[in-house]
Formats: sequence, structure tokens, C-alpha cells
Amino acid sequence: MRRNGAFALVFNGIFALFMVAPLVVVIGVAFTPEGYLEFPPSGLSFRWFQAILDNPDFIEAAWISLELGVVSATLATAFAVPAALAIGRGRFAGREGMQALFLSPLTVPTVVLGIAFLRFLSLFDINGTFVGLVLCHAIIITPFILRLVLASVAGLDRSLEKAAISLGASDWTVFRRVTLPLILPGVVGGWVLAFITSFDELTVTVFIVNPSTTTLPVRLFSHITQTTDPLVASISTVVILFTVLLMVVLDRLYGLDRLLMGEGAR
Repeated sequence: MRRNGAFALVFNGIFALFMVAPLVVVIGVAFTPEGYLEFPPSGLSFRWFQAILDNPDFIEAAWISLELGVVSATLATAFAVPAALAIGRGRFAGREGMQALFLSPLTVPTVVLGIAFLRFLSLFDINGTFVGLVLCHAIIITPFILRLVLASVAGLDRSLEKAAISLGASDWTVFRRVTLPLILPGVVGGWVLAFITSFDELTVTVFIVNPSTTTLPVRLFSHITQTTDPLVASISTVVILFTVLLMVVLDRLYGLDRLLMGEGAR
């Protein structure tokens, strides 16, 4: 360990620099006083952050993305948790096929999913509606929740549930008072990853939105195709800061290692 310490330190430093450098550039560009992309900035200005407030379309799109992320992540969690409990603890025919079905959105290209969703939603005349977006996003993000909850279920001590049952607790009480608290880190971690994935989703969403349900990624993509001013950088900076704040809060409440690895409470 001591012999490889220097190499590991250099490697980790280069890797961290590779990951952080694009974010530093985006944040730096957001503070430029110029009307074009410039890094390093020639001065410090909040001009392009003020421009966000002067563009209500972006603010509306951000609220739509937030609402869509919350609703779709919650809906996906409602399906993924019982599915993970059944797959992780049950022994029944078709168990592997059920798991493959829930994880299949990860194996299909997003462009193919977008075209398929467009055709499917058009059959029921809900293409471009918020309900249609929620259904599509819930399907896309369910695998992220399922995998983390499965990790929590795998480490679940079932003797605690048996003890509760022996004391007369009903199935619902056992789930609410024992099982759910034990797998809660995996559920919360999956919900957070699902929310972030939904909030950032572009490829599938661009096929199924209309002007009244345009999300922030689609709005940013449309803006980039028309101009290259630093407004996109300022909006991206706000999203980055919001994400960092969310991670700090979650780390204080649960611990990011438990959330991202889906470890159950012990």
C-alpha cells in the first residue's frame, strides 16, 4: 500500500482534475461580462445571472423539470420498491425475467425509446402532456431505483421482521416499521439518482414535449442551436450549485456512501 501510494495519489489527482475541469470552465464562463463565451473571463459580472430572471421561459422550464423529476421519481419508487422486495426475496418462476424487464430501459438506446414513446403516447392522444412525460420518465428511471433497493434488500436481516411478526404485527406494520426503515438508504439514494436522471433527460424528452411542457434541458438545447451566449453557462452554474447543495444535505442526513451503495441501516 505504501509502495503504490504516490502513484495512486497522482492518478486520483489527475482523475479528479479531469472530472472537475469542465465544471470550472462552465462556472468561469457564467461570470464573464462579455456577450460571448470567454474563459478565463476578462472580469467578474453577474450579468448573465440577471439574464435568467429576464427570461421567464427558462424559469418556467426549470419548474416543469423539477415537478416532473419529483413526480416521476416518486411514481417509479412506488413500483420499484415492491418489485425489488419480490425479486430480492422471492423464489418464483420468471423471477429473472421480471428483473430483466425492469432493467431493460438501460439496454435500449434512448433514441429508440424516444421514438417508441412518441408512437405509444400518440395512440392514446397524450403525447406532449405532463402525464405522458411522467409515464415515460418513470419507465426510464425505474432501473436506478430498483438496483439500489435490491442492494439494500440483499443485506436485510429478516430475523427482525420475524420478531415483529411473532409479536403480532401485521404485514403492513412490519413493512412500515421494520422493512422500510432498514432499506430506506437504498430507497432515498435511488430516488435521488432517479430525480437527477429525470431532470437531466434530453434525448427521450425532446420527442414527446410540446411548447407547454418544455423541460429545462430541451429549452437549453433549443437555445444553444440558435445562439452561443453565456446564458446557458449561467443556468448550468445554478444547476451545479443546486446539485452540490443537495448532495451536502443528503450527506449530512444519511451519508452519501450509504445512499449510493444502497446499504441498509445497521
